[in-house]
Amino acid sequence: MSEAILTPIEKKPIGFTMGVLAAAGAVVGLFLGTSQGSVLMGIVIAAALMAGLAFVAMQVLDEPMEKPVRWGLIGVGLVAGFLFNDVPGLVMGGLFGWFFGWFIYWVGMGRYRAHLVPYLTGGQVLWHYSFRVICGAIFIFLITPIIVVMPLSFNAENFFTFTPGMLRFDPEAYSLKHYRDFLTNPEWTSAVKNSLMIAPVATFISVSLGTLAAIGLSQSHVPGKRAIMAILISPMIVPLIISATGMYFFYSKIGLVGTYWGIVLAHAVLGIPFVIITVTATLVGFDRSLTRAAANMGANPVTTFFKVQMPLILPGVISGGLFAFITSFDEVVVVLFIGSAELQTLPWQMFTGLREQISPTILAAATILVAISICLLTAVEILRRRSEKLRGMSPG
Repeated sequence: MSEAILTPIEKKPIGFTMGVLAAAGAVVGLFLGTSQGSVLMGIVIAAALMAGLAFVAMQVLDEPMEKPVRWGLIGVGLVAGFLFNDVPGLVMGGLFGWFFGWFIYWVGMGRYRAHLVPYLTGGQVLWHYSFRVICGAIFIFLITPIIVVMPLSFNAENFFTFTPGMLRFDPEAYSLKHYRDFLTNPEWTSAVKNSLMIAPVATFISVSLGTLAAIGLSQSHVPGKRAIMAILISPMIVPLIISATGMYFFYSKIGLVGTYWGIVLAHAVLGIPFVIITVTATLVGFDRSLTRAAANMGANPVTTFFKVQMPLILPGVISGGLFAFITSFDEVVVVLFIGSAELQTLPWQMFTGLREQISPTILAAATILVAISICLLTAVEILRRRSEKLRGMSPG
């Protein structure tokens, strides 16, 4: 039935196809021209080239020659890229050739409407794809700095930039020496040990207090819930430097500056808002008749919490705990204020390495942290979906 309402595929006017390909080529030419110091020339040449390719592919050769045209563009891209910038250019040229070989026919044959309902106007179709392009561009803008760090961590030289050998994909230009330094250098291993001693305890405190606070604030009879919630999540909103300064003056009065428990409590304060928010979101779909039924069966509040309520909100509790752990493990500003030389955490050691030593081992540490964060966030997403299934908000 769904196929009956899809828009039929039909060939588009050549002027439309050439215009779209010229615009796409201009975007590519903008970046290529910028890298070569001639932005306008790059835009003009790339736009004209893409428009010409669209005319030849759709008007001269037409659809039966689609596969040869696509393979031909890949081949041309490979050769041009290799001549332009050796092996990296070869890879990029092949990718561009593949993309535009597909894009020409996707636009020219009207395939972009194949999975859309027929009543959409041209403006709606434009916004449909523009929105996805904008989201993709934002994603690339956010993820590119992280992606760049990863290959740099395998640099055989003590540089923070790509060496000519790395750009040529020379195996001798890559090494694991920075990872070996990270795993064997006492400064780094001590920092990792301190982080692993602080983060789990801070997470436990955050989860315990944050979960209780979320359950209490979910009760309808609690007065001033909005004000209390605003105060509890304020560490997430207030600039971290202000929170760190306040913690320093407060902890110095009670003798917690430079102590293990001072850092743990400070990180717990920063993690509690994440637990409150995730657990509160889980409690939105919680069926409170279950707790009333447990009470009618004679269960006391503690038994009801652990036997009835906790299993249903557990995905949200664990998600909040993961966020609290990441917050504690990655935090550096508060540690700089209330920490000590004996309690340097991994982010503090990375900050010191950037400020004083310029050690490339930082890149290896950053890559490991990124990998850990990806694993934890993947676990959060799995738990989120499980929580929705438990609450009947998504199909099984």
